[in-house]
Amino acid sequence: MLANLALGTLMISLTVLMHSAGFVILTREMNRIVGWFRFRHFAKTVAMVAIVLGIFLLHSTAVWAWAALYVAIGEIIRFEDALYFSTVTFSTAGYGDITLSQQWRLLSSLEAINGFMLIGWSTAYLVTASTRHGPFRLGEHF
Repeated sequence: MLANLALGTLMISLTVLMHSAGFVILTREMNRIVGWFRFRHFAKTVAMVAIVLGIFLLHSTAVWAWAALYVAIGEIIRFEDALYFSTVTFSTAGYGDITLSQQWRLLSSLEAINGFMLIGWSTAYLVTASTRHGPFRLGEHF
């Protein structure tokens, strides 16, 4: 159980750091993209697409990191299977067609909690970005 908690804490810390850095970069790039275009509304729309793709990249990176961990500890042999398992676990879909052994099942629960938190955080970031800088600026459309 301690190994599950230790590895889970390490992975959660890593993914939170990745998301934090990613959000800083996305915010900076969003402002840069808006400055490139003459037509501000179009620029804001392009910036929002970049934000969504950036968030998708951040989540994909986290999923791949968890998948690499499952392969590294020998719990799932094929990386493709580990990536699939990590994706359904991170997204909290949890189909159950691939499961971890009893020794490591707590680790997958920690990944699900991590995914739930990061998806929620990303949603909050996306809403904030779209209402503060994006095409859905408060007071203009609502």
